[in-house]
Amino acid sequence: MTALLFMDVQVFDGESATLLEGPVLVVGGHVAGVGPSAADQVDGPVETVEGRGRTLLPGLIDAHFHAYAVSLDMAVNEGRPLSYVAHVAAHRLGRALSRGFTTVRDVAGGDAGLAAAIREGLFDSPRYLYTGAALSQTGGHGDPRSPDLDTCLAHGHSVEVVDGVDDLRRAVRERFRTGAHAIKVMTSGGVISPADPLRVPQYSPEELTAVSDEARRRGSYVAAHAYSPEAIEHSVRHGIRSIEHGNLLDGTTAALMAQHGAFLVPTLATYAAMDRHGRDLGMPQVSRDKNAEVLDAGQSAVRIALDAGVPVGFGTDLMGSLETEQLSGLRLQAEAVGAHETLRSATSVNADLIGRPDLGRIVSGAVADLLLVEGDPLHDIEVLASPTAPREVWQAGVRVGAPPTASLSP
Repeated sequence: MTALLFMDVQVFDGESATLLEGPVLVVGGHVAGVGPSAADQVDGPVETVEGRGRTLLPGLIDAHFHAYAVSLDMAVNEGRPLSYVAHVAAHRLGRALSRGFTTVRDVAGGDAGLAAAIREGLFDSPRYLYTGAALSQTGGHGDPRSPDLDTCLAHGHSVEVVDGVDDLRRAVRERFRTGAHAIKVMTSGGVISPADPLRVPQYSPEELTAVSDEARRRGSYVAAHAYSPEAIEHSVRHGIRSIEHGNLLDGTTAALMAQHGAFLVPTLATYAAMDRHGRDLGMPQVSRDKNAEVLDAGQSAVRIALDAGVPVGFGTDLMGSLETEQLSGLRLQAEAVGAHETLRSATSVNADLIGRPDLGRIVSGAVADLLLVEGDPLHDIEVLASPTAPREVWQAGVRVGAPPTASLSP
């Protein structure tokens, strides 16, 4: 087995506030050593990567990705043939990987077929964790019908409308049967949904408790789309572990999140992108008005969460052509809390969120998902956030773009 030795590199290990000294040794797709003694551990053939003073950091994790979000129009997303949507998803995933996102958590879509294609190496993709279609109540954030439409929505690729405790239990069990990593529910109104107020909590306590109970017994967890303090409190008091967005968070609710061990996954990129491009892309006025309400609050929510001791991850939530803004989320989060906290969020914190402490870190035993960039991202986030900044990516010790030698485990 040929080892891989990254020479003349500075290392962000996923946690530390300063860069560490290399080199880094990779054996069998895992980190085998970090620091000056790593080169002494080589036993057998070794391939050397010359870092030339660049920074090696863990592959990034996007904890709020939408592979199936082919449009900003929810009805279009649910109505296009799945064969078409899956082809678009493959391209979206490949582009995310090229940006340095070696793992994504898809929190409204994905299925066993797409995951199998990734495992079999049919296209380049980040490590892919999916929830299947998110669960929405009738008239909730995931219901794409405007108030003046008299149509029936049975199911969709990204969202399924399900009401009632028994039907929700059945839906959760079906998702786990088909390989879901976690469960996604909508517990407040949303920006692009046409018929629901932004702040009002969704689903009853009994319904949320049933979903959380099923996930917990399966050894998993629930992620909830929630903006307002009322919806966030409603979610965490009934078993939700991961709060998505959370833009209108206040200090009291953040303290409650910390008490319950809940994570916050902000998605700052999507609001800024919709603010700049939404009108041109045909977003209706009601959606643009709701976006304006949460746009400026998002960065404050991240600071409030950290001050309360809430672990803060990183997500992007970009739909349609806005996917090109994925890296800008790093810049926006760094503006709020600095580069170090942002890098932790996109690596080790997200790894803890998804229950994979072997990802998002450069330590002995971790999976060698790695990203090599020019400059020091702890002092200049643009070496990551700029889409034109050069970077090289490895997954499990294999350079992205090289011929695959083995399938990538989920």
